[in-house]
Amino acid sequence: MEQTPKISIITPSYNQGRFIKDAIESVLQQNYPNFEHIIIDGGSTDNTIEILNKYPHLVWVSESDEGQSDAINKGFRMATGDIIGWLNTDDYYLVEIFSIVIQEFANTNIDAIYSNTRFVDTFGNITRELITQNSKKWMSLFYCFIPSETFFFRSEILTKGVIVDKHFDIAMDLEFFAHIYSLGYNVKKVNTFFAHFRWHQNNKSIDTKSVRSARFKEGLETFNRYSRVHIPTNSIGLSFYKMIGFLCGLYRTFCKKINIGIYRKK
Repeated sequence: MEQTPKISIITPSYNQGRFIKDAIESVLQQNYPNFEHIIIDGGSTDNTIEILNKYPHLVWVSESDEGQSDAINKGFRMATGDIIGWLNTDDYYLVEIFSIVIQEFANTNIDAIYSNTRFVDTFGNITRELITQNSKKWMSLFYCFIPSETFFFRSEILTKGVIVDKHFDIAMDLEFFAHIYSLGYNVKKVNTFFAHFRWHQNNKSIDTKSVRSARFKEGLETFNRYSRVHIPTNSIGLSFYKMIGFLCGLYRTFCKKINIGIYRKK
């Protein structure tokens, strides 16, 4: 009897004891027989370790690291699965979505997938649904349209040197996805919901002036890495990159409103 593909879930962790149980339980509730859940903890001082010790199936370490991206990369190096997922401690999967993931990867032409997502509050109440756009390589240089909590990819991608850049503080996911696209991998959107993204006051994604500034600077660096065109990294180049990003936003809004282009229903 052929064995089912192994799924490795990587979870970076640091002082998120109030949420991490939901992430762990959401993996267990998949009712999938062949998986591993690797948690890389940065030396939490809250009740995280107490919670981890309650789950003997977990593969975990707790030690100082260089932040979220460094922790994710450690997990990638430890993973032994055929398919890899990245789930942050404050997010969680919907019930039994692994079976959908496996069905999608039965198509050998698919290298990575993602889905729509739902935003929830601290208590898990749904606050809004995010319908993501269709996969588009050029857009990956300007806009992070892939929710990381819904992203799954073949482990072979890691052998090509794709990692999360630990020098990026805000747009590490944009750089990670753009790198994958740049290598010619086929990334598919699955028109369903895989996970919930928890929005709370400690989210790194909260849109402050400093976050926007870092996002644009890191976005420009990503563009220059994976585009054939180079934009100067001075103030003029940054303004030009912002303008292109603004136009991309208008294009996205237009397509979404009338269901064409990157929002065309397939």
